[in-house]
Amino acid sequence: MDIRRHGLAIGIARVDNQFLLTFKAQGKLTHEDYETITPMIESALAAVEKPRIKVLFDASELEGWGLRAAWDDFNLGLKHGKEFDRIAIFGDRHWQDHVAKIGAWFISGDLKFFKTEAEALAWLNG
Repeated sequence: MDIRRHGLAIGIARVDNQFLLTFKAQGKLTHEDYETITPMIESALAAVEKPRIKVLFDASELEGWGLRAAWDDFNLGLKHGKEFDRIAIFGDRHWQDHVAKIGAWFISGDLKFFKTEAEALAWLNG
């Protein structure tokens, strides 16, 4: 039996003196993944007055999105994009850099793509 994992893991990490919202994407994300994760993100953001959040997004195991999941991701970015100060995405696929550049259009903070987690963390902490 072949088991294929997909979805988003969310966490809060402390690196040096910074608190980061962390995401790890696995496989091909689906609409159902976003139905589960979106209320969690919205609940966490609602609890913070005037949030300016730094995000570390691990896309190293991301294979892409289903069409409806891509729409869900787009809407999430439109709704909460102004709350993100910096988003560092890291992965090893060429197309991820292009997706990050498009995503940067929909948030008010900075968004950059990196090849390694160490580079991403250095930029977030800089």
